[in-house]
Amino acid sequence: MTKEPFLKRFVLSIKKLVTKIPRYSSKFSNKIYDNHQKFSILILRQKLKMTYREIVNFLKFNPLARALINLKTVPDHSTLVKFHKRIKCATLDSLLCDKKANIVAIDGTGFQTNNMSYHYANVWHFQDKRKYRRYLKVSIAIDTNTQYILSHKTRLGPRNDNIDFVSVLKDVKCDYVVADKGYDSKKNRLYVFRKMKSYPQIPYRITSGINYERVGVPFKFHKEIYHQRSKVETVFSVIKRKYGSFILSKSFESQKKELIFRLIAYNVDRKLILSAVFFRVSLEPELLNIVWGDYLMVFIMKNPIRNVHLRI
Repeated sequence: MTKEPFLKRFVLSIKKLVTKIPRYSSKFSNKIYDNHQKFSILILRQKLKMTYREIVNFLKFNPLARALINLKTVPDHSTLVKFHKRIKCATLDSLLCDKKANIVAIDGTGFQTNNMSYHYANVWHFQDKRKYRRYLKVSIAIDTNTQYILSHKTRLGPRNDNIDFVSVLKDVKCDYVVADKGYDSKKNRLYVFRKMKSYPQIPYRITSGINYERVGVPFKFHKEIYHQRSKVETVFSVIKRKYGSFILSKSFESQKKELIFRLIAYNVDRKLILSAVFFRVSLEPELLNIVWGDYLMVFIMKNPIRNVHLRI
């Protein structure tokens, strides 16, 4: 179970985040529950890994959560389902972080669209040809300094990661783009270099030819910068461990929205972790904290053996 102090900080962060969207979708709304309250409930649902009915029961027996969301009464689960279907993906995308970073890492992963057990799917029903279902394929771009998710693209898998390279990096401003060999192509490198005004750090395949940024000058590859790419794998691991590796919605549109809610919940969690670490090390005199914008860098000054442990 989530501890109450952290739950309180999480809900308060959500309330501050959802102020970016209008309180009501129309002036003719019944105004029983506003968009801020329903958005907060749906994001909290992803945090607690609950279904619609479970989050409604949780709010009924948790007066603290109701007070934080300003709920006089708890909405029915059908109200949340209809609101989930009605909202647009563009509105949810606006709740992600600003698309600015120093180093951006891009990669893709899959999410199951069912939650059947391994024994049921592969042993008990091994002759059932309908057991195979397409999974949800998502590609994301993250800021390697803060591990915030900046943008995403969702498809039905299996699909190649390379087709979403341009759409994920659209409107992203950065200095370097790191990706694995799956994104190795001349088109991708020139898009990063010419359109984004950034520098690509993508390793070559054995069969690939060398690409040039200008005549006679090949693209330089820095291993130190490329090693930042592993952080996007860390983000995928955190999301699947904390919020689940499967999607409960049935239609593709609802699956996309549920996944975006999950990404938003991850960003809120990550922000709370970074702020908690900054507050912790600021209280210790042997630590020097340097904050550049949204980036937190901690340098151990007196005791080099001692380190700050983050549990994500």
